[in-house]
Amino acid sequence: MTADGRLLRASRAEHPDLYWGLRGGGGNFGVVLEFEFRLHPVGTRALVAEHTFRAERAAAALRGWRDLAADAPRPATFTASVRDGRATVGLVWVGDPLRGRRLAAQLDALGEPLTQHVAETSYLNLQRRDDTPQGHARRRYWKGHYLRALPDVAIDALLVRGENIPTVSLQAYGGAIADLSDDATAFSHRDAAFEYVAATSWTDPAEDQARMAAARQCATAMTPFANGAYVNALSDEGAEGVRRAYPAHKLARLVAVKDAYDPDNAFHLNHNIPPGRQEHVHAQDHQLGVRLPRRRNREPAGLAVAAVRWRCRVRRSAGVNTRVGDDPRGSLSRQRGQAVR
Repeated sequence: MTADGRLLRASRAEHPDLYWGLRGGGGNFGVVLEFEFRLHPVGTRALVAEHTFRAERAAAALRGWRDLAADAPRPATFTASVRDGRATVGLVWVGDPLRGRRLAAQLDALGEPLTQHVAETSYLNLQRRDDTPQGHARRRYWKGHYLRALPDVAIDALLVRGENIPTVSLQAYGGAIADLSDDATAFSHRDAAFEYVAATSWTDPAEDQARMAAARQCATAMTPFANGAYVNALSDEGAEGVRRAYPAHKLARLVAVKDAYDPDNAFHLNHNIPPGRQEHVHAQDHQLGVRLPRRRNREPAGLAVAAVRWRCRVRRSAGVNTRVGDDPRGSLSRQRGQAVR
């Protein structure tokens, strides 16, 4: 549903510009009421392997994990995290758990872990293992980067110590993500090797500034190795963050889609792509040194109801990561070989 209440079908054949923009352009163009997915046979079984190492072994473990990830087969997604100085490295395997166990055994070469967890699970439980139904009660802040490589100096930078340090996570890219050309969809930076996110959560408002400052510090330390960001990993970067998420030529194309389907910027409570006309007026205002009143964004009747209905539909869909507002890359986003972007 567009801002003026039209119901459109977007596909490669119908409104292809809108279809292109919806695949990675965020909630800037309308409310999606239905999806049609191309499914991939993955079976119902999966395997999770995680080795946790003490702080003094964290750097060596991450280096070894990085090297294993470079040659990972498509059914495997390599993941890692650092919390309180300890590094947890491992993988998620979708498919025959026996094959996954053979790959997971290679993690043993990283050294003696503090803890080790290798377990079979169902594909459905894999998708909901990180769901936090009561997580909305916590305060949250995060920063993210794409990394084309993870050199040793970058590993040293992400192992920063200090007070209120956030949890840092890494997910290997490649696989199906890199199969498409970068211009095929609005989703960008398909040549990334890893996605980096520094995330923190807390309950006391008095900790707000300290928690956010610590997350910014961690992300800043990784800036020399960064190349863009995933739009859903942005937080308070504003227009600068949007420019990190999309190369200039893609951003220009997204503005053209915005002009065609939402010229009054009704859909603006997001990582906003302003219409071209609005961008031009604001640039003139800035050059003249004056601030003119902006047109109030109008919310068309019925959009709020449509959004609620869409969200309820997604939450009821078995096998989909059901956290409202969560990762739009799809319920298969953990699998390098099956990512839906």
